[in-house]
Amino acid sequence: MTRCSIVPPHVLAALARSDDARPALVAARTLALDASLRHGRTTARTLPSPSVAPTRPAEGPQRTVHDAGGTEQLPGTVVRDEGQPPTSDPAVDEAYDGLGLTWELWAREYGRDSLDGAGMPLLATVHYAQDYDNAFWDGMQMVFGDGDGEIFTRFTASLDVIGHELAHGVTEHTAALVYRDQSGALNEHVSDVFGVLVKQRHLGQTADVADWLIGAELLAEGVQGQALRSMAAPGTAYDDPRMGRDPQPGHMDDFVRTRDDNGGVHINSGIPNKAFHLVATTIGGPAWQAPGLIWCDVLTGQIAPDCDFATFAGLTLAAARARYGDGSPEAMAVADAWQQVGVAPDEGGTPGAEVDIPGGAGRVGAATGPLRLSRSGGVAGLTRARELVLDELPEPDARAFRALVEGPQLPRLAAEEPSRPDALCYGLQCERPELDVQVAETVLPQATRSLFERTLRGEGR
Repeated sequence: MTRCSIVPPHVLAALARSDDARPALVAARTLALDASLRHGRTTARTLPSPSVAPTRPAEGPQRTVHDAGGTEQLPGTVVRDEGQPPTSDPAVDEAYDGLGLTWELWAREYGRDSLDGAGMPLLATVHYAQDYDNAFWDGMQMVFGDGDGEIFTRFTASLDVIGHELAHGVTEHTAALVYRDQSGALNEHVSDVFGVLVKQRHLGQTADVADWLIGAELLAEGVQGQALRSMAAPGTAYDDPRMGRDPQPGHMDDFVRTRDDNGGVHINSGIPNKAFHLVATTIGGPAWQAPGLIWCDVLTGQIAPDCDFATFAGLTLAAARARYGDGSPEAMAVADAWQQVGVAPDEGGTPGAEVDIPGGAGRVGAATGPLRLSRSGGVAGLTRARELVLDELPEPDARAFRALVEGPQLPRLAAEEPSRPDALCYGLQCERPELDVQVAETVLPQATRSLFERTLRGEGR
């Protein structure tokens, strides 16, 4: 699974080279830890807490906050579970509230029950490592550092950062945008969009009064900057002797070609970010309504994992037309915004990259069935299997299976840990598109394991 963090590596690298001794040391340590996590040399993880294992109907979020106590062990000790009162620890309560407000945006505005659309529990760990200068989504949970206190404050303090990282979980379960080059920049862009929408909805802000900043609460006093990123004015978020200068472009003329940061995913996201800001301020009103609905339609539709800017622009234009009508103010705002940032929408689209508008007459993407799901291995060596027809499954589960079959997640997880005869493994086979994988239970996200198990039990039919 892809690990996504909020502070870009180029910021940490600049800090590590700075003359300010303590922030430089902390940044270098954070870079080293981030690199080890990215390359699979993960720190110890205990089994998830029993209190967060079950999945229940969408009555509300299922939140559990853990405390790592300055260690690198995940998830840590449970310190606040769903429904429990606030604690005396601001980081714990900020994480708890942020998880809930993010769930509310997706559930109340877009009809999505948690990140996977099927009630996935929301897990978080605070006080991770020592003075850790980052926060990240690891495919299973949120993880927050406390910051060094001189450049960054605690990472739970920014609601849009929490919304941003959790949106990576939604993308993982829907579009599965490959985390590299333009598709990776779109992955970051989508998280910035829904991160600011969580904050704007909570504050009741319309598009014209919102600050459109990502991580404004993270920068410590004395840092020369406003935030990590500005969607309204990419490239202006900070200009600090220690952090460097914000490198984000706001137009394709300034697109940055680099091998760093997976092809500049945190840099070039400024281009679609500016486009969304233009759409929202042109339409007016709350940005989580029409603009957010258009972007949500694309994210949860039949979008290809390797989608580029032009294709994504075309999909947003198609979604605006499908939802509001050709020639509508909303569709015109989308078309004009992409033109202003130098992206020509590809209205032809690509195979399997079509928009399915919930409740509308959206088009159906590429067929993906029939499927065969199995579970095998373990000490007893028992095998269970079920033949699946997606149209017979509940829509959230059918959509989740389509994303798994069409996306890169399962082959990547299968490669992470080869299956063994004595290990529990899940298999998924499909003829079109061709897929035949065996994935060890230990590397599957909890939501995917829950999906497979209830499907094998025949629940929800």
